[in-house]
Amino acid sequence: MAVTQLKNYAEGKWVSAKNEGDVLYNAVTGDAIFTASSEGLDFGAMMQYARKVGGPALRKLTFQQRGLMLKALALYLLERKEYFYQVSAYTGATRVDSWVDIEGGIGNLFAYASLRRQFPNERFYVDGEAAKLSKNNTFIGHHIMVPREGVAIHINAFNFPVWGMLEKVAVNLLAGVPAIVKPATLTSYLTEAVFQEIIKSGILPEGAMQLICGSARGILDTVEAQDVITFTGSASTGNSLRKQQRVIDLNVPFNLEADSLNCCVLGPDVQPGMPEFDIFIKEVAREITTKAGQKCTAIRRVIVPADRVEDVQIALGKRLQTTTIGDPSLKEVRMGPLAGISQRNEVREKVQQLAQSQSIVIGDLQQFEVVGADKEKGAFLPPLVFLNEDPFNKTDCHNIEAFGPVSTIMPYSTLDDAIELAKMGKGSLVCSIVTQDDDIAKEFVLGTAIMHGRVLVLNNDCAKESTGHGSPMPLLIHGGPGRAGGGEEMGGKRGVMHYLQRTAIQGSPTTITRITNVYQQGGRQNETMVHPFRKHFEELEVGDTVTTAKHTVSEADITNFANVSGDNFYAHMDATSLEGTIFERRVAHGYFVLSKAAGLFVDAKKGPVLLNYGIDECRFTKPVYPGMTIGVKLTVKEKVDQEKRSEDDIAKGIVKWLVDVYDETGETVAIATILTMVKKLNQQ
Repeated sequence: MAVTQLKNYAEGKWVSAKNEGDVLYNAVTGDAIFTASSEGLDFGAMMQYARKVGGPALRKLTFQQRGLMLKALALYLLERKEYFYQVSAYTGATRVDSWVDIEGGIGNLFAYASLRRQFPNERFYVDGEAAKLSKNNTFIGHHIMVPREGVAIHINAFNFPVWGMLEKVAVNLLAGVPAIVKPATLTSYLTEAVFQEIIKSGILPEGAMQLICGSARGILDTVEAQDVITFTGSASTGNSLRKQQRVIDLNVPFNLEADSLNCCVLGPDVQPGMPEFDIFIKEVAREITTKAGQKCTAIRRVIVPADRVEDVQIALGKRLQTTTIGDPSLKEVRMGPLAGISQRNEVREKVQQLAQSQSIVIGDLQQFEVVGADKEKGAFLPPLVFLNEDPFNKTDCHNIEAFGPVSTIMPYSTLDDAIELAKMGKGSLVCSIVTQDDDIAKEFVLGTAIMHGRVLVLNNDCAKESTGHGSPMPLLIHGGPGRAGGGEEMGGKRGVMHYLQRTAIQGSPTTITRITNVYQQGGRQNETMVHPFRKHFEELEVGDTVTTAKHTVSEADITNFANVSGDNFYAHMDATSLEGTIFERRVAHGYFVLSKAAGLFVDAKKGPVLLNYGIDECRFTKPVYPGMTIGVKLTVKEKVDQEKRSEDDIAKGIVKWLVDVYDETGETVAIATILTMVKKLNQQ
């Protein structure tokens, strides 16, 4: 194919660089296919464009709108995935490798689109519970979180050109922050292909994303305090970037995800012939060969009971021998080349360094077969496995990472030794153990968690549905301590919080209610002539309140509720058993109090309330005895909008109600937040 110059997307338009820049090659054939350069781009102007155009446009949207935007984008990209697979083949990726990168990346968009349901239909987020700051509750505190008014600068690695971009932008876009994406130049042609489709879709606001395919050297010279920097790649490069004086002086958040010496441990209870032994071999082999071992989560250290090293070596060798290496477009090929010749050369150097202190027992650096391609022109390497029989003293395996299909088997004597070896990697993204014994799993997890961002426990119960050692999940954190960079990405709501500023706010309950759109206890209530259950979703306002009629609790109430519910707990039914308890006499069931409260506040006639959706929280704060009189104040606490799932769906939203049940003294005896689904007046 002809050599094509990649374009950058800056300040709302596609821009060709002023020179050709770096030549990019097909990893399979070695042919030149693209050039990439950023010559002529004004990084400072790009940053300002993101801050002044993209940021305000995103911040005008609510979390719900941003989530639906991500969903629309995911669906759009999924329809075009076959084109992305074609381009991905140039990187040396097999269909399975590309699936992880392409559909895994799109899956992140879907995951964060769904996460919108954990956020309000607001442009801000109310975090946690209110803090009572005064005796009479006239002065309270709360926390809100608002989008940062900067730009997310994503500097990504070469190994996942799609997933690396989409896993990050899904989070910052949901938070309301624009991004500048800088993929590694080596495989930036695949990122550019996906980015082209993102822009064509017209789904994102202008300025929400920009792309740099060539070098971004100097981009951090223009960062501001509201910006966020993420870097994925080598620890040395990442550390040099986050030590830049401007980053330090302005305290710019910097998230580093570095390659790490991840490990997988065979539990001391697992013997050959057990399902867990086969699971272990399969998992290790998969992590060595997937993406030709070019994964930041790949298994680099295989930690095995000393008396099972030979069994593991034989079983792993047999499995790896069946791995067909070659052109990934061929159906029989299970492992393609590395992403480029430069990567292959670097891995070879690391292999030679490791060979100084340990021996290769599986594979041969020179003698291996390649199907459908020239192994010298393409960036091919075979799976290579070392054996280190003295890993506590020969420590190169804990310090040197060959970023390819390379791993080291090492023995341990006790579980404590296995834990220590796992920690000798000085911090990693992921560690896994295969064991059938949950006590071993617990001891291992608690012993190793301090040095790993994620710990996977595999056994026959979960292996079939497990996503595996090497797959970070969108709703769990991805990152790790020490050598792994000390950062966190994704993590569901935790990840979104990285792009929000948490601010403490203080004032009266009425003022804090108005600011947050969440009713705060003690705030002003709007007693309405019309029962709130007669109002449609749009007509309800936070603070709308109805005060109910009252009911005097009797012993018959308690007996009847026990008969209906089957709850004959002694405190309700046996007055002779109360000595030594906190109760003075037979006490009403808490759930009777709540049920009676519902009977008092519910408007029975058909109206906008469609159904009871559930209870978020409920506390019984004071015993209710026969003869006490209870009443209810029902207040609109919060409104959560819902989108229609289809044209035939009923337009509706969720209303959270504060149910305050009080006695004749005015003291609260029970408090709950209940949810109802309420029909909208406008059904469009």
